[in-house]
Amino acid sequence: MVPALGRDAAQRLVVKVGSALLVDAEGNVRRAWLETLVADIAARMASGQQIAIVSSGAIALGARRLKLAKGGRASLEDAQAAAATGQIALSQCWAELLGAHGLTAAQMLVTLDDLEDRRRYLNASATLQRLIGLGVVPVINENDSVATAEIRFGDNDRLAARIAQAAGAQAVVLLSDVDGLYTSDPARNAKAEWIDRVERIDPAIVAMAGGGTSSGMGSGGMASKIEAAQIASSAGVDLMIVSGLHDHPLERLARGGCGTLFVADGATRAKKAWLAGRLTVKGSVYVDAGAVKALKGGASLLPAGAKSIDGKFARGDVLSIVGPDGIAIARGLSEYDSADAVRIAGKRSDALPAILGYAPRAALIHRDHMVML
Repeated sequence: MVPALGRDAAQRLVVKVGSALLVDAEGNVRRAWLETLVADIAARMASGQQIAIVSSGAIALGARRLKLAKGGRASLEDAQAAAATGQIALSQCWAELLGAHGLTAAQMLVTLDDLEDRRRYLNASATLQRLIGLGVVPVINENDSVATAEIRFGDNDRLAARIAQAAGAQAVVLLSDVDGLYTSDPARNAKAEWIDRVERIDPAIVAMAGGGTSSGMGSGGMASKIEAAQIASSAGVDLMIVSGLHDHPLERLARGGCGTLFVADGATRAKKAWLAGRLTVKGSVYVDAGAVKALKGGASLLPAGAKSIDGKFARGDVLSIVGPDGIAIARGLSEYDSADAVRIAGKRSDALPAILGYAPRAALIHRDHMVML
């Protein structure tokens, strides 16, 4: 099943290309392979599909030009300098190859904050949607020249999932140096079994993901791809992990090539999908089993259901709701700042006016501003 590439399925598709596919061990663009991918993209667009590209490779390309050690990742400063240098070469390459097929490329560089802040997210979304509507091919990358270790996506797998959400895409294809998810690392276990379809990402699926990358060139790995699938699924977007170690990888996939499909949960309201896909939260609310049951039944989180509060936050900030087993079960916008949230945690609603000195809001986190994970 290939929902990402069928004419009648995903009208809008995000294709992510990893560094190991784009750049060889010497730091050169694998141009011959990239030409086959661009030919696939042009064919898809000619058939009526709209495509956005999330492209890695800037740091690897820049490191070669600057002769930096460890592929430009020896320090944050090296990575930023390599990214600034390599991004020009990367964008030129995409623009030239797409232009050969009569397609116009547009560059978008984003940071984590651009997609975590609601207003900036909406601005980025509007830009993406307008470019795609004009028939342009957006080429997106993290703005590594200004991103810091604390405020960054860290890999383009998760970025691709968030871009799909912002672009209104129905599917994501992660082209990588692996052909999908296995029950264990196939490089270490010859009996590892390939998984073609994942309906639900549970702890067993997460446990199958090992750390690191096989090439050592990028920053992702199977764990980041699973996280990307979780983000995509929560936004109603299908995601596939597909090998790019072949020419014409999208054509090969459309003809029945293997890959692991992560099936989306279903349609999710835009604001709730944005909440579910966020990678940062400002604080946590710890609740008991009774509150977990109520929340899963569609209730708002009342102050009485909160056992404790952690973090410093303002009203409207995103909080994680954590069950008694320590696992986050939901995410939502706080109706109170952290100081008042601490004061009213565990208290009945009729006691709140006396505690706060003003008329309280109906909930600590309202169900309309909450998404279950």
